[in-house]
Amino acid sequence: MTDWPILSTVTFLPFVGVVLLLLMNENGPNGRRNVLNITLLTTVVTFALSLLIWIGFDNANPGFQMVEKHGWLGTGISYHLGIDGISMLFVILSTFLMPFCILASWFTIEKRLKEYMIAFLVLEVMMVGVFVSLDIVLFYVFFEAGLIPMFLIIGIWGGKDRVYASYKFFLYTLLGSVLMLLAIMAMYWQAGTTDIQALLAFNFPPHMQTWLWLAFFASFAVKMPMWPVHTWLPDAHVQAPTAGSVILAGVMLKLGGYGLIRFSIGMFPVASEFFAPLVFALSVIAIIYTSLVALMQDDIKKLIAYSSVAHMGYVTMGIFAANAQGLQGSIFQMLSHGIVSGALFLCVGVVYDRTHTREIAAYGGLVNNMPKYAVAMMVFTMANVGLPGTSGFVGEFLTLIGVFRVNSWVALFAATGVILSAAYALWLYRRVIFGALEKEKLKALLDLTPREQLILYPMIALTIFFGVYPAPVFDVTAASVDQLVHSYSAAVQAAHDVALSMK
Repeated sequence: MTDWPILSTVTFLPFVGVVLLLLMNENGPNGRRNVLNITLLTTVVTFALSLLIWIGFDNANPGFQMVEKHGWLGTGISYHLGIDGISMLFVILSTFLMPFCILASWFTIEKRLKEYMIAFLVLEVMMVGVFVSLDIVLFYVFFEAGLIPMFLIIGIWGGKDRVYASYKFFLYTLLGSVLMLLAIMAMYWQAGTTDIQALLAFNFPPHMQTWLWLAFFASFAVKMPMWPVHTWLPDAHVQAPTAGSVILAGVMLKLGGYGLIRFSIGMFPVASEFFAPLVFALSVIAIIYTSLVALMQDDIKKLIAYSSVAHMGYVTMGIFAANAQGLQGSIFQMLSHGIVSGALFLCVGVVYDRTHTREIAAYGGLVNNMPKYAVAMMVFTMANVGLPGTSGFVGEFLTLIGVFRVNSWVALFAATGVILSAAYALWLYRRVIFGALEKEKLKALLDLTPREQLILYPMIALTIFFGVYPAPVFDVTAASVDQLVHSYSAAVQAAHDVALSMK
């Protein structure tokens, strides 16, 4: 497998499905079924090939592996791919969720099905490309290009306010990314390269790190999103189709967290230490404030969207704790949240397809005629709360430990989010699932179909498996995280020594 460009194959394989879809006639005999089958097969094969990356990955090697490098734009800008323990599992997460998105759209998308599937396949290319890029210009191209298919998915196949939500999503994220582009140009002029490996080893001057950190943070904070630049997310989630919400919460929010680890902590350690108190403050506000806002929601999707903002607060806290526990916890939390939040949006899609409403007040007593659905939603609700034995607990616990080592007060305030998350999640579950089945519209609802079971049951298994046995994730991330923490600590200590010598 050493000579086979596995990363390029996994990244661009969905384009094969795009070409096949473009060549076929959707309106011909069995046109709709052929579109669905081709798209599903493409995403399944892509996921299967991505597992070969995990199989061939050397957990003991903290550096980049399976590297591919070719000339591209000249002047030092190259087509350069590679993965390490920090990025590899995000590739798997991206390819894992995509087949479930296709299955979730099997009967729900009625207009422009071929274009819808093409948008998802293009989006998969862009998401995987972000995680495997080792050239900062290539990273930026993938990072920005992913906005286009998601913009279309929300704007064409979304709800009644889809145009407003899609433009808000696009403009928020694009505005932050313009600052990142300026920072990338400044880094190239300073270091003479756009190679991420070289930039990670380059020592930017402390004053320059400050401005570069702020520029990158503006982009990644919007993407995650962090408070107070989070307001685009609830609108986007509410208006997006179910599969769009799954990918938005499951993967696209993680692009910001990955960027903070790779660039902010990796390339600007002195600035990261300086701005860490600011990030802690914003994270605590996000955890507490958005949890309280979630308690006031009457739309299921909007409640889950606000809970995502709160959970990303733990991620940013753990990242800027800049120790092994904090970073390991943040990565695990992002991976777990990708599965759990995606599954929760799929659960919303199950009942929305039957009733065409997301109003919490429209439900109640579903346990009586949908017991399988009630069990599935219970597992994901408990994971969202952070119950021990589920994957949601591991990430939150480690991030709190990492932050506690740095600032016990921040950890104390952040821990209140655990209580608040239990409040809004259990309140939602009680209103939707428990109680008497009194509404006539709900009495005719059928339990999970085989297709829906095929979607939700693997996610239940992973949620419990990684909650009980998280070692497979930590085995992959440990070496790269340890190297990052060591480099960060050495750079910060060197900066402190220089500052002391100048006094």
